[in-house]
Amino acid sequence: MLGYTLRRLFAAVPTMILLIAASFVLIHVAPGGPFTSERPLPPQVLANIEARYGLDQPMWKQFWDYLSNIVFHFDFGPSFKFKDRDVNDIIAQGFPISLTYGFLSFLVASAIGISLGIAAAIRHNTWIDYFAVSLGIAAQALPNFIMGPILILIFTLQLGWLPGGGWNGGAWPYLIMPVIALSTSYMGSIARITRSSMLEVLNSNYIRTARAKGIAERHVIWKHALKPTLLPVISYLGPVFVYVLTGSVFVDIYFSTGGLGQAYVGSALSRDYSVLLGVTILYGGLTIVVNLITDLAYAWFDPKIRY
Repeated sequence: MLGYTLRRLFAAVPTMILLIAASFVLIHVAPGGPFTSERPLPPQVLANIEARYGLDQPMWKQFWDYLSNIVFHFDFGPSFKFKDRDVNDIIAQGFPISLTYGFLSFLVASAIGISLGIAAAIRHNTWIDYFAVSLGIAAQALPNFIMGPILILIFTLQLGWLPGGGWNGGAWPYLIMPVIALSTSYMGSIARITRSSMLEVLNSNYIRTARAKGIAERHVIWKHALKPTLLPVISYLGPVFVYVLTGSVFVDIYFSTGGLGQAYVGSALSRDYSVLLGVTILYGGLTIVVNLITDLAYAWFDPKIRY
């Protein structure tokens, strides 16, 4: 297991460097810049500003300085649009908010999705199965950028039960709708994968043998069928966690939570290179780390993967 872990770590490092390089080049070669607008600045003023932020240097020099600051100082640089603020401050302020309701959404989607999938497989071709499948299809048909306005329309404007936006220190009334908006679509996918995997496992030979030996059905399900059932689910849960965090961009906009999504969209519109790069690298790094954890968990569940 240690050798497998080290191999995955060695593969993650060059992947991260390639991600930083690709993001840096793509953002800098795009037309326009952070200091260009409908009313252009005088050439001398623009040259002084670019010299202040090092944008007058060759591309390779800019990339080397940027990569060195990240690797040795974990510094994403100053923001080009927010005065007296750097990217680290913006991430430190917004990311804990996005991570809070993103992690809660992941837990809700995983718990309900896996439970629905197992129940649907055990009660195959019954009303529970039909209900779980119908709920999964309905949830997948409503992505978070559609679910968000619907929730605000129903629970805030019509019923008046929940606040339509804000954060208020993470109080539970402000968490309910963002968590629902983020978790529903992924919950349906998890339920569908769990159901199909459980049905395949329950029809396998060793499950028939366990039942023929007279083992209680609950022991057959929880001790013999559950672990192999979760293998494809685990491989899907890793990307789901990243999708939930990146999907928080829309939730931040609709519910005005103050999370990282608003800064990300604002930096893209204003061409704030440093903020856009910092958030992109953060999400990319999370993707690599979560995929690494998923691979290790998959190898723990299935020892054949280690070899």
